[in-house]
Amino acid sequence: MFLTRYERMIARRYLLPGRGEAFIFLVASISLVAVMLGVAALVVVMSVMNGFRVDLFDKIVGLNGHAVVQGYNGQLRDWQEIVQDARKTRGVTTAIPLIEKPLFAAFQGRTEAVLLRGMRMEDIEKNATIRDNIKQGSLASLKPGNKTIAIGSRLAEALGATVGSQVSLISVEGHATPFGTVPRIVSYRVGAIFEVGVYDYDKAFVLMPMQDAQTLLLMGNSVGMVEVNTTNPDKVEQILAPLAQKYADVAQVTTWKMMNRQLFEALKVDRLVTFTVLSIIILVAVFNILSSLIMLVRAKTRDIAILRTMGAPRKSLVKIFMTVGTTIGALGIGAGLVLGFVFIYFRQGVVNFIGFVSGQQIWDPSMRYLTTLPARTDPVEVLGIVVMAMVFSILATLYPALKAASTDPVQVLRYE
Repeated sequence: MFLTRYERMIARRYLLPGRGEAFIFLVASISLVAVMLGVAALVVVMSVMNGFRVDLFDKIVGLNGHAVVQGYNGQLRDWQEIVQDARKTRGVTTAIPLIEKPLFAAFQGRTEAVLLRGMRMEDIEKNATIRDNIKQGSLASLKPGNKTIAIGSRLAEALGATVGSQVSLISVEGHATPFGTVPRIVSYRVGAIFEVGVYDYDKAFVLMPMQDAQTLLLMGNSVGMVEVNTTNPDKVEQILAPLAQKYADVAQVTTWKMMNRQLFEALKVDRLVTFTVLSIIILVAVFNILSSLIMLVRAKTRDIAILRTMGAPRKSLVKIFMTVGTTIGALGIGAGLVLGFVFIYFRQGVVNFIGFVSGQQIWDPSMRYLTTLPARTDPVEVLGIVVMAMVFSILATLYPALKAASTDPVQVLRYE
């Protein structure tokens, strides 16, 4: 929609307040602020929800892989063959044997339920989720036979343990005696403390070399499962279908979708509902633009009539008032984007400030899985928000613009 010189001049004049038009300008300003807040809210909330999903997925998959091949009885005796076949499967990038077992950890009278994970040292060192999140100590201290473990930061807080502490791991599957099964209790030195950023993992995970885990759990040379990563997490079922079919008698293939289906489905529903609700805020803001334009048309009826008698075509009036309305919407969208990105950049500081002022813990890691407020802005989503807000703004200008164009100069100027 190209404007002539006089159309641009008139549109610019109508955007600025005239004598006796302060109220119209106030309504237009409120419209601009409302659009700004609606766009900012959409950008912030969608970015946070995207960040929550992406961070949660990366951390969960970083520790659990895209799928696991797990023995029906909790053990895989021929795991070497499964690892080799998995690595030969097209689309599989890694296949890692590991042991996972729920146990109890005790230190100075405190006891916590933990999840023991035994891995080969080369696999531990290659795992970026653990390797890049060591807070205290070093993974180099974890050596087979050294009786050294790494624990999560939340677990360390709950037990009151630090690097160098002797933590006892308790396995209820101990030795059988004439008086019953005696729990197996072995002390290990804490060599490292990690924090991956997922509360449940930091609260429960205990990491040790696989040989030590096999000795503690009396598993011999067997493992509990084989963790598999693929080139495409969304097609993990199709990629691992041949492997699942081949070992259907001894093991079950469980994908990340099966393990976390309810969580990610809930996130998807929340994301859709939130987008719909916040879009209504923009729609309400756009109605303010409609109201301000209607008021402007009524205030400028005499000017419109004079323009018509001077030969201004109806099309010019439509373009002038559509330009005024879309300019208000565009300024609101631009300000909303700036406000949204500023909020995203300082999001953790804002959360901490609100918590400090209110005296409440706004972001509780025990309830929200992640220890910090995440954000991941999707350019396509931002573009969609901008387009949606702009379309709403343009639609809001149609009725006032057409109403102005239909003004009859004869009726307006009859009594002038």
